Order: sequence, then structure tokens, then C-alpha cells
Amino acid sequence: MRLRLGLAILGMLALAALAAPLAQGWLGHDPNLPDLFARFEAPSWTHPLGTDALGRDALLRLLAGARVSLAVGLVTALVAAAIGTTIGLLAAWAGGLADAALMRLAETMLALPALPLLLVLAAADLPWLPGGDIGRIVLVLAIFGWMGVARLARAAALSTLALPYVRAARALGAGEARVLWRHVLPALVPPVAVATALAVAGAILAESTLSFLGLGIRPPLASWGNMLANAQEMVLEAPWQAVWPGLCIMAAVAGAGLVADGARR
Repeated sequence: MRLRLGLAILGMLALAALAAPLAQGWLGHDPNLPDLFARFEAPSWTHPLGTDALGRDALLRLLAGARVSLAVGLVTALVAAAIGTTIGLLAAWAGGLADAALMRLAETMLALPALPLLLVLAAADLPWLPGGDIGRIVLVLAIFGWMGVARLARAAALSTLALPYVRAARALGAGEARVLWRHVLPALVPPVAVATALAVAGAILAESTLSFLGLGIRPPLASWGNMLANAQEMVLEAPWQAVWPGLCIMAAVAGAGLVADGARR
């Protein structure tokens, strides 16, 4: 039930994000184009969720922000899962000094104060990185997101490598690549899938935090975080500007959490 509910929430948000170009054509507004004659308009047929301080349509920016925030969350989680799974599998397979070194690296990264380092790295300008602000945020968040997956993958790989049928396959002459591909990797899927779903929620929250602080997705590109930042000075005059992106962040995080909880069960 929780898995289905979480998938339904994330599916609706994804459909809304995909519908952004259709909504833009229907309403006839550009979400990034200011209209100073339409500043702070209340919700109406022309602007269903009102307009912001620059007269931009709030609904269109909310949908455009969904594309950015969901993309950052999903891509960051997948990149972190790929890095963590590779390192955890390598540590379990190699053992010895390599295992100890990789796990000490993961523990050192976990011990670092993540938020200050995120703020410093997010403020860096990386013109060589593809994807602009999105690529920069994905890279920064993935750097600090792989350690938990690596530890889970290592634990699952070690327990699988110790199973009798895996040891029998090795004794019968199965190569290391075949053992890892046919027996170990499938055993990593359940724990890594749960960790990845949780990482989606964490990445969306982290991106929203960085964008709220002005270090994430920068205007005119919309994200739920910078929409909240733009709305903080007009909460009393135009509360809808803060309510909708806040609800979207809450729904996305709750949906990812429900998916992770449902998959764990």
C-alpha cells in the first residue's frame, strides 16, 4: 500500500513536470519572462496560481521547477547509487587492504560536516561541467551521497559471497566476473533500491536548501527551492507563492519515503 501510494505521488509529480510545455502553450506565458505590469496578481483564470514579484506565472514556474527538482533528485540518487555500489562491491570482492582503505574513505566522508562543505562546493563555478547549474548540483550532492550505499552494498556482497552455492560455483571453476554478475549483483538490488529511493528524497531536500540559500539552481531557471526564496519576502502579501512550492517539496519527499518504506517491507 505504501509503495503504491508513494509511486502514485511521484508519478503525478512527474506527469505534472512533463506537462509543463503543454501548460505553457495553453496559458500563453513564458515562465522565465518578467511582466512588471502583472506583479503579485492573485490566482485567476489567466494566472491560476497568481504571479510572483516579477510578474511571472507561478503555475508555469512550479511545473518548470518540478522538472528541475525531480531531475536533480533522481539523477543524483542514481549517480550516488552507481558510485556506492561499485565501491562497496569492489571492497567486498578485493578484501584486505583495499577493503579497509575504501571503508575508511567512506567513514571519513561520513564524518565530515556535510552542510558547510556543500555550501562551499555549491558556490564554486564549474564551467567545464555539462548541464550548467543542474550538473553542478548533481556532482556536489553525489560526492556526499555514495557512502551509505557503499556500506550497504559491501555488507550484502560479503554475505552473498559467503553463501554455500556461491562458494560451490567458485569451486566448480566459475570466474570471478561470472560470480559477481550472476550471484552477487542481484543480491545487492533490494538494499540498494531502498537506499536510492531515500537518496531521491534527500537530494530534493538538499537541492531545495541550496537553491533557497542562493547557491543551487539560479534564476531565471526555476526550482522549488529558489521559488521559496523569492517568496519569503512576500509571504503576507502573496502567501500562495510560498505554499505551492513548499507543498510540492513535501509531496516529493513523502512520496520517495513511502516508496523506500514500501520496498523495504
